[in-house]
Amino acid sequence: MSAPTLDPTDVKQMLLKVADVIIESEEMLSQADRDLGDGDHGLGMQRGFTAAKAQLEGLDPKTVAEVFTTTGMALMASMGGASGAVMGMLFQSGGAALGANDSLDADGLCAFLQGACDGVTNLGGAKPGDKTMVDALAGARDKAEDIDCETVSEALQAACDGATEGMEATKAMIATMGRAKTLGEKSIGHPDPGALSVSIIFKTMSDYANQ
Repeated sequence: MSAPTLDPTDVKQMLLKVADVIIESEEMLSQADRDLGDGDHGLGMQRGFTAAKAQLEGLDPKTVAEVFTTTGMALMASMGGASGAVMGMLFQSGGAALGANDSLDADGLCAFLQGACDGVTNLGGAKPGDKTMVDALAGARDKAEDIDCETVSEALQAACDGATEGMEATKAMIATMGRAKTLGEKSIGHPDPGALSVSIIFKTMSDYANQ
């Protein structure tokens, strides 16, 4: 594809692909959570994106924001708990930042990422360095902003790279939030499962836009 922009139907198909990949990644995400917490993150993500897929399949979107906010609402309604709230907020706040845009371009992706970061950090209070999904999300935002991308495909590749780097960086961090903080230094060496989920999401989005 490698298109300069994505229309609402393209974005719908992209997020359906994200849903499929997250659902397939349940065991990997559950194991990442077992290393640091209670092991339910993968099942929660699988449940959330199964619900999101069902909502998206029946959607005839007129705007790009509609696709993202529909996804976010489905995640919040089906996942429950802190993970559902912050993962849903990522898509809802990011989508809200796009307004009535009928296409997603490089600048739009940067607006989405900034809105997503603001929504998630305001909700949960996490900041980069706390070993949470924010490390991957902020990494995606910063990389996409730092590179002067001309197409949404390039911007999504940058976001993918930044999210992966942010996720990898969590391996060296001591958890300061959630159940993982009780592990102290034993949390070193393991990636945060939420950050791993975010890196998978943006890798899948990039793969779709650059196929």
